[in-house]
Amino acid sequence: MSRSVVRIDEATLFELLTVTSLFLVALFGTIIAYQAYRGYRRNDASSMLYLSIGLLLLTMCPFLVNIAVATLVSPDQTVIALLENVSRLVGLVAITYSLYGRH
Repeated sequence: MSRSVVRIDEATLFELLTVTSLFLVALFGTIIAYQAYRGYRRNDASSMLYLSIGLLLLTMCPFLVNIAVATLVSPDQTVIALLENVSRLVGLVAITYSLYGRH
């Protein structure tokens, strides 16, 4: 499968907004995850650790998969979508565990 690289000076407004929104989701998710991690360190509350891990898997990992894996390996788009969705699923499981699991 041949994939073309989009240069930033040739990108459409939609492509720029898509990349910007992906970056902002990853940025804000990481900031919130860091705050949850600080809560874990301060209070030794394992639920905050699971919340932090879940948020990273939900926000930062799909961004990294989309950018890094697509750039380094260049797999089929369905492989990227699968990896992103698995990361989101595991993140949601971690967040659910932080809310309802035994600590």
